[in-house]
Amino acid sequence: MSKTSQQNTSTDASGASVIHTQAHSSGLQQVPQLVPVSPGGGGKAVPPSKQGKKNSFVDRNSDEYRQRRERNNMAVKKSRLKSKQKAQDTLQRVNQLKEENERLEAKIKLLTKELSVLKDLFLEHAHNFADNVQPVGTESTTTNPENSGQ
Repeated sequence: MSKTSQQNTSTDASGASVIHTQAHSSGLQQVPQLVPVSPGGGGKAVPPSKQGKKNSFVDRNSDEYRQRRERNNMAVKKSRLKSKQKAQDTLQRVNQLKEENERLEAKIKLLTKELSVLKDLFLEHAHNFADNVQPVGTESTTTNPENSGQ
């Protein structure tokens, strides 16, 4: 199976050369490529989505221009306020978490002290209990004096 390809070059309305490559027996379809017209490669190829738009001079005194600028200015203000509010919310959350962390650390210290006191009380009680209890088998037998004479 031989794979052959065919290239067709054409020039579109903007003056860019478009190379269309068609591969045979590969089953794959290739996307047209845009290349600049000038041999030095100094210009940029214009994608088809931008070909209809022309960079014409915009009248800065027109109502449309002023409306666009006003909408853009409002959008910028809104974006900056939103960003500032988000930063303030984050700072407030950080402060809340710091305070909560301090409270939890204080609680840990208190509970650690309480555990130490209870542990000491338990060990003291266990030691005293062990001193008062005699091991089994070493109990002394006491005789009742009333029954000893009979």
